Amino acid sequence: MAFYFDEPSRTFNEYLLVPGYSPETCVPAQVSLHTPLVKYRKGKEECPITLSIPMVSAIMQSVSDDRMAIALATEGGLSFIYGSQSIEDEAAMIGRVKDYKAGFVTSDANLSPDMALDDVVRLLEEHGHSTMPVTEDGSAHGKLLGIVTGRDYRLSRMDRSEKVANFMTPREKMIVAPDGTSLKTANDIIWDHKLNSLPIVDENDHLVALVFRKDYDSHKSNPDELLDSHKRYRVGAGINTRDYAERVPALVDAGADVLCIDSSEGYSDWQRFTLQWIRDHYGDEVKVGAGNVVDAEGFRFLADCGADFVKVGIGGGSICITRETKGIGRGQATAVIEVAKERNRYFEETGIYIPICSDGGIVYDHHISLALAMGSDFVMLGRYFARFDESPSNRVMINGSYMKEYWGEGSARARNWQRYDLGGDKRGLSFEEGVDSFVPYAGSLKDNVALTLSKVRSTMCNCGALTIPELQEKAKLTLVSSTSIVEGGAHDVMLRDTNTFASRASVDRDR
Repeated sequence: MAFYFDEPSRTFNEYLLVPGYSPETCVPAQVSLHTPLVKYRKGKEECPITLSIPMVSAIMQSVSDDRMAIALATEGGLSFIYGSQSIEDEAAMIGRVKDYKAGFVTSDANLSPDMALDDVVRLLEEHGHSTMPVTEDGSAHGKLLGIVTGRDYRLSRMDRSEKVANFMTPREKMIVAPDGTSLKTANDIIWDHKLNSLPIVDENDHLVALVFRKDYDSHKSNPDELLDSHKRYRVGAGINTRDYAERVPALVDAGADVLCIDSSEGYSDWQRFTLQWIRDHYGDEVKVGAGNVVDAEGFRFLADCGADFVKVGIGGGSICITRETKGIGRGQATAVIEVAKERNRYFEETGIYIPICSDGGIVYDHHISLALAMGSDFVMLGRYFARFDESPSNRVMINGSYMKEYWGEGSARARNWQRYDLGGDKRGLSFEEGVDSFVPYAGSLKDNVALTLSKVRSTMCNCGALTIPELQEKAKLTLVSSTSIVEGGAHDVMLRDTNTFASRASVDRDR
């Protein structure tokens, strides 16, 4: 006979946090949002990778590419580059993130003296930056002969066929530093000489790397940015349960800091096989998350298989129609609560703390606070990040308003059949589990994330908590009725911005 749960599954919108005592020291400026990304022995060792903010971007074509990864890592979060592309393309995206801010950067746009201004323009369009070393053979590590920046030419006054040798800044007029110079010393030289970049050369005057002023300035203005031990941005990558033997080595070689199995349902042998292969070939060196699950059994299965973190949620995403098409899933709040309890039991039994990620079901900013209070260590967001300038989708005008394209990995547009793979020889989507849609354009990631996190910090202070673990310990949550949900929004007033009347009977709106 089938098993029936006694209680209905709940969504985040059915809960509210009840305020707790807030001492005078509990102010938003004192709140820490640092949170573990991967498993560790809590209380005995440091977590190998800690997020500065509890936000990661979803493994989706319309959300997470290298541009998104750079923008989110700047704020302290992490992107998982989408895996529904060729292995080579995914590895290239990871490489671009790791090379973007490395302190000592290997130049990817290089010139030889006999190249022309037209080549400069082409490289500028291809790579997006104007600083280009000129080497004897045009390679990244050739003998340094000069440098070209945006100050060395004017397209409106010069012929496109003009040779680089005629307008470059020559080597004898350049300030360089020897190989072995520390990053601190390099930045001091940049500051003292008012440079935008500093070439590093070896004893034979061959170019080794470049150090950029913008990297120093960026770090000073973004103290929470997520960096590895080499001062490079951290980045994650999605993998599947089909080609992991080929994809994982390529992504690891490209510099991926953490992997995640991208699947609609994680309680399966396919995930066990994938995790086992990674452990057999890399031990615990490669960090990999798994999922998605919605109950204690699913979490325990993936924990025993060796997952470094576990994603929670099936069918709660705004573009996901898995519940409609297949009738499986669970309310996101109930799923997080149950999995968090099992995570805590696992920690008590083993001493190993496995972070959980709430994936899906977050519509409003306050849902992030609820997910954290219920036990999530961080949240994965798709729709939220798809709205920003940094997402890879197109911005379009719909009925007079700017929108961004947003499609699910189970849609006909993405055709990510590996995410929904149930084994066997059949390849391809039998039916759609995601939709193709639009979301309101919201501007830059930086501004929106700052606003969202200010709300989270304020909520934590209302609960008397300065850290996420403290919030999980002190939080008091209450179920709310449908009437009280309406009461929580604007009602019985005429709204200035829309000239509409907000009544108690109004349906809760997607803000």
